[in-house]
Amino acid sequence: MPFRIDVEGCLTEPGRDDALTGEDLKAGLETLTPATRKLAEQRAAGSGPEFLQLPERTEDLARAGELAASLAETCDDILILGTGGSSLGAQALYALADSGYGNRLGGPNLHFLDNVDPHSFDDFLAAVDLPRLGVVAVSKSGATAETLCQTMLVLEALLTEVDESRLARQVAVITEPKDSPLKALAERYHLPCLDHDEGVGGRYSVLSVVGLLPALLAGLDAAALRRGAKEVLDRSLGGGAEERGSPQAGAVLSVEYARRAGLTQSVLMPYLDRLGYFGLWFRQLWAESLGKQGRGLTPIRAMGAVDQHSQLQLYLEGPRDKLFTLIRMSEAPEGASIPADLAEDPALDYLAGHSMGDLLDAMARATAETLIRHRRPTRVITLDDLDETVLGGLLMHFMLETVFAAELLQVNPSTSRQWRKASSWRAIT
Repeated sequence: MPFRIDVEGCLTEPGRDDALTGEDLKAGLETLTPATRKLAEQRAAGSGPEFLQLPERTEDLARAGELAASLAETCDDILILGTGGSSLGAQALYALADSGYGNRLGGPNLHFLDNVDPHSFDDFLAAVDLPRLGVVAVSKSGATAETLCQTMLVLEALLTEVDESRLARQVAVITEPKDSPLKALAERYHLPCLDHDEGVGGRYSVLSVVGLLPALLAGLDAAALRRGAKEVLDRSLGGGAEERGSPQAGAVLSVEYARRAGLTQSVLMPYLDRLGYFGLWFRQLWAESLGKQGRGLTPIRAMGAVDQHSQLQLYLEGPRDKLFTLIRMSEAPEGASIPADLAEDPALDYLAGHSMGDLLDAMARATAETLIRHRRPTRVITLDDLDETVLGGLLMHFMLETVFAAELLQVNPSTSRQWRKASSWRAIT
């Protein structure tokens, strides 16, 4: 497995009404055996949730790779237009290449505009070289109001700087292969178009071309992302289904703590900035998949060590309604050491000779220990590295965990009500 998960901080000895024991977890895993078997059979038959089939595919990567190479040759900056699952997964992947200061892999710089605030939109267009700007518009339905609005306005801006015939070299579309407003725009300007998998919902689409085209543009290894996902998928639906670190175990812990102790909030707290957008991706996945029929568990994205200063007081002494998942490296991340001559003050000598990574690692360990000591259920995910294989595995783990949590909650993890169109867009027309 590309990472390790320790759930001992979620388990206690028998005798407490508000806690789960190892036997409770084992019993919960047994209740998911039929669901695990069913998913394994569906995967083998090529049916069931279509995101299970994505790690095996290769043909779509060839077409996406060609398009990525073409856009990268023409453009210095690439704007990804989409919202929700059409953007968050790609942002989680791109964070491996760019910490916010430019693409360190040497490819184009990717930018994500997933809101329709005109101030941000206008500032972006004013800051880039339009003749060297690439655009990828993503909408599963091809009818997302926000993405259509953005796409039409950016096309208008581009046409003030480049000839219409050049648009096909700078703009691409990802949408379902059916008639839609976005598809019509692509046909009007002869824009290259990749098919959005019809059976893959936006929040499960990160390992499809929706996430992998931006990954390829950034210079990431898309095949490795899928390999990591396949490794987790193989184990989770095979011999590792009963392990305490399996997606099934995470689902049991979340749902059973909600039922027994009212822990209805799930805090994901990575101690790596590169997983900041991963936390936002998880937030949508968990909320939109499980929040139905009066049921659901509220996801919270926190960041270590930053939120030790803003949230930890609440976590330790506030309501006992949260389950915690911390993500940290197995060893302190590398970083420059603090010069001894700058830490001569006795109040600073504990830092002398240590690195910034040492400090981050110490804070991650201390937070986990403190949460557990305060009887806050806490699991810890430990990474030996953070690369495409590991990130692909993490993405698959949490998608599976979401599906199994939905099974326990008896809700459909794939459906969504169309509140956005009904309550916001249509209201202004």
